[in-house]
Amino acid sequence: MIKTKMDRRALLGGMGAVGFSAAAPALAKPVLPQTRFKVIEASAGGRLGVAILDLAFGATIGTRLNERFALCSTFKLPLAAAVLEAADKGQLSLDEIIPYTKADLVFHAPVTGPNLAKGALTIRALAEAAQLTSDNVAANLLIKRLGGPQAVTAIWRRWGDPATRIDRYEPEMNLVKAGDVQDTTTPEAIAMMVAKLCTEDVLKPASREMLIDWMIRTQTGLKRLRAGFPKQWRAGDKTGTMNGVKGVGNKVNDVAIVWPPRRAPVIVAAFYESPYDGEDTRDQDQAILAQVGRIAADWIA
Repeated sequence: MIKTKMDRRALLGGMGAVGFSAAAPALAKPVLPQTRFKVIEASAGGRLGVAILDLAFGATIGTRLNERFALCSTFKLPLAAAVLEAADKGQLSLDEIIPYTKADLVFHAPVTGPNLAKGALTIRALAEAAQLTSDNVAANLLIKRLGGPQAVTAIWRRWGDPATRIDRYEPEMNLVKAGDVQDTTTPEAIAMMVAKLCTEDVLKPASREMLIDWMIRTQTGLKRLRAGFPKQWRAGDKTGTMNGVKGVGNKVNDVAIVWPPRRAPVIVAAFYESPYDGEDTRDQDQAILAQVGRIAADWIA
């Protein structure tokens, strides 16, 4: 378990998160991250959920911490981890070949599409494709190999996550309307799960390092949280995106781990529901998450 130790900064963050505003008169009040997040949300419109989990103190601060947001492709990070855990336990081999056909193809298949002529890929290649490129076909094949959406959700429950769930396959799982529970998470829940995957013993050391390496090599989020972290900080992430459903705001999500120099890592989970429902992912929506990254970096620096 993550132990909770709080210094003055973490204590102030926790006080702000639960509604306390008073501090000792002799102490200057910092502008709490959650206050800054609310300002961003009010300015941009839409809905913003953020969790910053500082593993140096076991303290989580943010906004809309326990409200549900669409996972979109952020689920592919704990999906890849579930595959690695199954390999660690001897339940499957990463070298196992998974066949697929044209009938399995869905939107966004940057790895499985070009390899269709081969008719199969290894589980290792599929897990890497799901994490690095967000390949939807790879994710669907892995979900099926693990027993389906409910079986994957059960794995996450076993890890201690009380909220994160998948109920459908790609791409249908991205259509999450206000009030839906299926295919959702909360910022705090997924931040806690990523912390366990990257820093505890859910995975064997070699598998944990493989997962972290995949996260670091992922390039889909360079305009999101990682754009707000100092360039010298080591970081990895997994994004999620949904565009182009009229009447349903676009989703721009990112879950990251960052290693500031000479201190424990920090997990940042950010979910932004834009008021815009067009076909494209707007840079200004991704910039919301870059601002979140900068605020997190300022807070922990």
